[in-house]
Amino acid sequence: MSQGAIREVSGQEPEAFTPRQQAVLQSALDLLVRGGDRALTTAGIARAANCSKESLYKWFGDRDGVLAAVVAYQASKVRAPAPGDVSTSADAFRLQLVRFADDLLTVLSGEVSLALNRLAIGQAGNRDEHLGQLVLERGRRMIGLRAGALLDTGRRLGFLDYADRDDAFRTLYGLIVRDLHVRQLLGEVLAADETDFRAQAEAAIDRFFRLYAVTPPNATNVNEH
Repeated sequence: MSQGAIREVSGQEPEAFTPRQQAVLQSALDLLVRGGDRALTTAGIARAANCSKESLYKWFGDRDGVLAAVVAYQASKVRAPAPGDVSTSADAFRLQLVRFADDLLTVLSGEVSLALNRLAIGQAGNRDEHLGQLVLERGRRMIGLRAGALLDTGRRLGFLDYADRDDAFRTLYGLIVRDLHVRQLLGEVLAADETDFRAQAEAAIDRFFRLYAVTPPNATNVNEH
């Protein structure tokens, strides 16, 4: 499936999902975790979510549309403020980045995201499967677009200074996630201090500001190891 086709699978942005649609997508995610993407049939989702198959087709289209919407809904849990909602205070802007980092760590470390990524990795290279493309296109790249818009607004407001937005985002992502997600995908149980995602987020954003802040706002002390 081409990237263009992936974009056409689900025309809705995550924020457009109604509460009822979100409940259906959460049921689909639960099915996915328990039985893999082969368990993600329209009949199975309809039973689990107590809705009609007609409603599923109306909201999401075919099975590929449901799968794309599921990935997009999971990615929407990593929140980033719209450009018009970005704080004009440097300290408040930093807190918005911390919330983004906290969300990212929480979502990536959750059972659903780990199951999705393990399935996608297991299918890599199989031409008949495209979950990996969906996870990249409707998940990772959508998160990157929202975070990139936040970074660009921070630069416009004079908080950040960088030459390349994509490079800055990759640095931000690396500082936040580090090797935690890979280790969890491989089955490692994180140490107690590593599951304090708020503290991990604070440390990551402090380091990011040391690299990119025009005038670093008040930052917490970070012990370098």
